[in-house]
Amino acid sequence: MTERSYIMPVWLRLWHWVNALLMVLLILSGASLHFTDPVVPLIRFDVARTVHNVSGIAISVLYIAFLIWNSASGNLRQYLPNLKDLVSGLNEQNAYVALGIFKGAPPPVSPTPEVKFNVLQQITYLLVMYVAMPLLIITGIAFFFPELAPAQLFGMDGLLPIAVAHYVIGFLLTMFLLGHIYMGTMGTTATSGFRMMITGWHEDHAKETEFERP
Repeated sequence: MTERSYIMPVWLRLWHWVNALLMVLLILSGASLHFTDPVVPLIRFDVARTVHNVSGIAISVLYIAFLIWNSASGNLRQYLPNLKDLVSGLNEQNAYVALGIFKGAPPPVSPTPEVKFNVLQQITYLLVMYVAMPLLIITGIAFFFPELAPAQLFGMDGLLPIAVAHYVIGFLLTMFLLGHIYMGTMGTTATSGFRMMITGWHEDHAKETEFERP
């Protein structure tokens, strides 16, 4: 038996899936531009460049909208862990991910409309949305407008450290995306997390009462 709660409104699901699509386009086009053989590219160079630039602009606009909405609505609190319970919350969540889930144990924290994320998610999303994404966008803008980049940076050509930072952050966000997909399988079933991001309804195992126990 499962219980359901509606925690993902339509606008949030649309924002999530559009961001996911743009990230995939950025990863594929960026990899083709920088890491494949020009003679046999993953995507033809001119197409990859256009896709990368358009997707980068689109995700930047969505990110600005996210910052404005998150601050104005007070939703930022969803990303801020309770410092008093930080260590114990991390220990519980790590133990669940490492072992508990494979034993069929319930998660330490079930999402609700008021608190959607556990402490591990809060820290991860805080780093992704407020550290990695701004750096990715800023370094991307430097590539888009190279005249804005400094002539020298750390004793090197100004664009070189920016390029390295862009690649490293892009790689880390790619790893985050893969981990995010894997974590989506950790619901009541392997697909319930993905269904939640389509329907908005979170499924949770109903708690057993003494009358329901065999």
